[in-house]
Amino acid sequence: MIGVAIAHASYPVAGTQTGPGLRTKTPRGYQTPIPMHERLTYFREILRYVPRFRDRVFVIALDGAVVEDDNFPNLLLDIALLRSLSIRVALVHGAAHQIKRYAELVKIVPSDLSGAGITNRETLNVAITAANRVTHEILEGLSANDLRAAYSNAVVAHPAGILGGVDHLFTGRVERVDTILLQTLLEHDIIPVIPPIGIDGTGNSFRLNSDAVAVEVAKALRAVKLIFLNTEGGVQGPDGVVRQMTVQEAEGFLKKYKPELIPETQTKLSHAVRAGKEGVERVHIIDGREQEGLLGEVFSNEGIGTLIYANEYQAIRGALKKDVRAVFNLIQPGMQTDELMRRTRSELEKHIGDYFVFEVDRNPVACVALHVYPEQNMAELASVFVDPRYENQGIGGKLMQYTENVARSRGLARLFCLSTQAIDYFVSKGGFSRGTPDDLPPVRRERYDQSGRRSQVLIKSLSG
Repeated sequence: MIGVAIAHASYPVAGTQTGPGLRTKTPRGYQTPIPMHERLTYFREILRYVPRFRDRVFVIALDGAVVEDDNFPNLLLDIALLRSLSIRVALVHGAAHQIKRYAELVKIVPSDLSGAGITNRETLNVAITAANRVTHEILEGLSANDLRAAYSNAVVAHPAGILGGVDHLFTGRVERVDTILLQTLLEHDIIPVIPPIGIDGTGNSFRLNSDAVAVEVAKALRAVKLIFLNTEGGVQGPDGVVRQMTVQEAEGFLKKYKPELIPETQTKLSHAVRAGKEGVERVHIIDGREQEGLLGEVFSNEGIGTLIYANEYQAIRGALKKDVRAVFNLIQPGMQTDELMRRTRSELEKHIGDYFVFEVDRNPVACVALHVYPEQNMAELASVFVDPRYENQGIGGKLMQYTENVARSRGLARLFCLSTQAIDYFVSKGGFSRGTPDDLPPVRRERYDQSGRRSQVLIKSLSG
């Protein structure tokens, strides 16, 4: 038997919503409208992603506190935009924030808030009431944005049982997800809204951890993205928010820094790792209170939170003719600050076969060149440049190592580079040693003297 409650409306067509880019973004408020050319750039950025995500599923997991935040109406507009672009959306929500407040009203002390501890009968009753209230608020908000949505009994649960010798009472675990029901809703342009309450085959209810529910729903629907919206933002590392990690890196990070992470971040990151290992390509952890944060995370390379990815999100490849403009634009800042030797676009096009690009989501964000001098059995490492938005992520080191491996595979004996401002970097990170202009191949020495840049010559042996 299927139980479904539906908020009736029709979803919007592209262009009917306010959309992103119409106002500048601040953490808690709107400011002056941004210029039209910047607006168009933002829209073009979005449209570039649309073919990749059309008819694919995003599972969005909202903490209960996000639903009560002032930014929630704006978040619903973002979801409306996703739907207008034919991206299917399933919503999973938490209720810890509401359970805590409602428990205070009825004067009980909840035995657990997260859905992972022990849930007694009183706490279960409070959780059901609080979760129903959150579900209703979400349905109201979606209806206000002309989006159809449904609350169903698609999550089948069973008792967590006795763990570590302790009976967890009415805490449950997801036994299975009614995939056919959820897919049927999505195919009819209905957004499933899934609370942190599960029901077993005999009609008993159990409190569930909403993050765990989101992972199971994402797996069942083969979602291309699982997006956790919280009130803490991305994962904080020693140097600020960690923008992206592979599943393996995230697992190592969790082991190393777990004592320093707040419980909410611990559970998000641990579930993100599990999702990645079990087939969800990308998991995002972002602050649901940030204006247009959902769109900023989904439709831009750098994002605003933390991305944990399981597929080949990043790649180094040889540059192609079609990359000339992107590489030329990429190295412009370096040429303007005299970090890189000036090159014209025609010069770059002539030697584009010597270049490699580092891609993030199929967009070049860094480059390097390897110019070979076969008579001297040497090669020059040149044009190492990383988009400032991606600095301090080890990308430059990866490019250097990759290029060095290419040089070794070609049987070259030595590598050299010229630098005016990054000498210490090449010495400490790349293993280069200081040389002199006499170490350069004759044809390169001639250009060196003509340039007048007086760059430091750095040399590295590739033998051994």
